[in-house]
Amino acid sequence: MITIYGSPKSSAGRCFWCLEEAGVEYSTKSIDFSAGEHKSEAFLQINRNGKVPVLTDGDFTIWESLAINNYIADAYKPELLGTSPQERGLISQWSIWSVADLQAPMIQAFIQLVFVPEPRRDAEVIKKAFEKIPGMLNTLEAELEGKDYLVSNTFTLADLNTSFVVSICDDIKFDLSEYSNINQWRNRIAERAGSKQYKALCK
Repeated sequence: MITIYGSPKSSAGRCFWCLEEAGVEYSTKSIDFSAGEHKSEAFLQINRNGKVPVLTDGDFTIWESLAINNYIADAYKPELLGTSPQERGLISQWSIWSVADLQAPMIQAFIQLVFVPEPRRDAEVIKKAFEKIPGMLNTLEAELEGKDYLVSNTFTLADLNTSFVVSICDDIKFDLSEYSNINQWRNRIAERAGSKQYKALCK
């Protein structure tokens, strides 16, 4: 049995979504950070970093959300990984870019706008973050011109991982109205059964 540690409303969400896309049964375990459960001896035996998400599959354990999604796809739905070395390379490219580049300013803004009380927010951090986002979204917008999906024109982990990051724009109220290709792509993805099942977990 697969067990996923974390919450679908956190960075673990992309892993919950991937499990839904793969159609495999799994159980969930939430970790109470406020109570220090992530630093408990029991949890540190599962992930010595004291972070989520973590996935266990029988006696196998893996952490880091992109690595977890690669494992889920490889083990249970290989088509999400592409069908050639070129496709697999591009899927890795977009997945890594989404987390290493696109996500960074979004998370900076998210922390300020969601977790920091308004009187204590750093307006300069928010301003700089919002200035960085459009350039990267333009890269994604251009890539999606004339395409339904990022790689091989079929839904893959490139779309799952990248659209998961783009969804942070909703939380920070970043206006996506001028990005027609991105919006059509997001709407297309939102119609997938796996996407709907994941969204239901977040309610």
